[in-house]
Amino acid sequence: MSSVPPNTPPGAPPPGYPPYDPKTQWRVYREQQKAAWRAQRDAMKAQRYAAKAGYYGGVYTPRVPSIVGPIILIAVGTIAFLVITGHIAAEGFWTWYAQWWPLLLIGAGLALLGEWALDVKRKTPVHRGGSFIGVLILLAFIGLGAAGWHNWWGPFRAQMGDQGDDFFNAFGRPERDNDQQILNAQIAANGSIEIQNPRGDVSITAGDGPNVEVQAHEVAFADSDSDAKKIFDSEAAHLTVSGSSVLIKSESNTSGRLNLTVTVPKSARVTVSAGHGDVTAAGLGAGLNLTASHGDVHLSSITGSVQVHFPSGRHDFSAHQIDGDLNADGDINDLTLSEIKGKITQSGEILGDVHMENVSGSVNMHTTVTNLELTSLPGDLTLNSDDLRVTEAKGQVRVSTHSKDVDLSQIYGDTWVEDRDGRISVEPAGNYSVDAKNSKGDVELTLPPTASASVNFRTHNGDVVSDYPIPSMEGDDKSGNFLIGSGSSKIALTTDNGDLRIKKGSAFPAVPPQPAATAAAPKPPEAPGAPHLKTPKPLPPQPVTQ
Repeated sequence: MSSVPPNTPPGAPPPGYPPYDPKTQWRVYREQQKAAWRAQRDAMKAQRYAAKAGYYGGVYTPRVPSIVGPIILIAVGTIAFLVITGHIAAEGFWTWYAQWWPLLLIGAGLALLGEWALDVKRKTPVHRGGSFIGVLILLAFIGLGAAGWHNWWGPFRAQMGDQGDDFFNAFGRPERDNDQQILNAQIAANGSIEIQNPRGDVSITAGDGPNVEVQAHEVAFADSDSDAKKIFDSEAAHLTVSGSSVLIKSESNTSGRLNLTVTVPKSARVTVSAGHGDVTAAGLGAGLNLTASHGDVHLSSITGSVQVHFPSGRHDFSAHQIDGDLNADGDINDLTLSEIKGKITQSGEILGDVHMENVSGSVNMHTTVTNLELTSLPGDLTLNSDDLRVTEAKGQVRVSTHSKDVDLSQIYGDTWVEDRDGRISVEPAGNYSVDAKNSKGDVELTLPPTASASVNFRTHNGDVVSDYPIPSMEGDDKSGNFLIGSGSSKIALTTDNGDLRIKKGSAFPAVPPQPAATAAAPKPPEAPGAPHLKTPKPLPPQPVTQ
């Protein structure tokens, strides 16, 4: 048998020489390809150099850098330093640059022409480098962007009521103040007053007479008195009377703000449209309709219905001693309500904490996480990102939420609650029906000593712990029915993954205690999450676990 491979590559050594090595063959082939590529590259370079030599008349022309690039870098660095140190207002510079940036290209072109004129007179021809062209293109694009920002975003920002004063002041623009002359007008009884202030705080109080009084404090961020006067004139408040209606309006200015203090007749109906700024109102006798785009709202001692709209932003909203219904829609940060005689309706996101107490009417809250309905709230309610607690509610209670621990205590009415990824605890104050459903979490029910109920329960992957006798159960799925007393109320407890606990609790009063009479100077409600102390409960008997 021959020792030569059947498929010996061409050029392979005959027998007796080292055997054929594929790796060595591939290495030789690769080196040959690299050598061919280097030769091709050198030929292209030689061709390019020959073309350049022919373009410049066959004379060697050294490359000389242009002075335009360093000048541009020095100018940019100098301007940036002046802006940071406060010697140049950033807003003023960008306004100027948005209008005059083409001068940069003109100046660079003139400098290049000057360099060309000098190069022509040289005995040895040279050619200039053009690495700064990319910087010029970038600065041109920045100029176009600044022009678009100035011509489009400025008016848009003014229409949206954007707060520009902090921006101007942050870059060193001086703040100047001016107190506008007090405006007065007399209106008929039960007239209407509308206040429009796109930028600045609004404070409203009720007076005893029929007059409307407006005190306006103007703020301007300007580099000179003349510029400040223009801002003052543009944002000044105007008072217009038309029959029984009064309009208080400011056109505003993006470089300033106007703080209004308005005194109105107690019987006047007030409408407020506020942009950037806080709103406070007290003592109004005919309700309030308020739209606040940005800023906090604080209301107190108002008779009549209150409607508050938050179209954008995050706001803190507090209202105390409202003798009427209260409606709030839009996103709210912290919400604090107390001594509300009418019903409360809230819709929108709540990003902070909620605290309510002493609400005579119904409470309806609707967010993407929690839906809550209470017939009335003589006690208090606390809601935050982790917990929902209601203590002492009268009438039906309905709660639907998720990712929160729900604690309903001293409930004088039927309860329906549904939760997910949280714990449910319900403590009715009498023989009221309870329907509690939980997807993932425990359910705990505390019944009064004189409880009478028909109980239906079911749990999966959990235990049933009861102070009352329950039927025996085995396996992961535990369900059953049992009676407590005569079974007058209906109780249904369900959890898919959690424990059920049915406990005996202490007795509550037959009816909720009446709230104390409102004092002349109301005490602020407790802060959200404040503890509520209860009388110690007697120890329950040993529970039965299944």
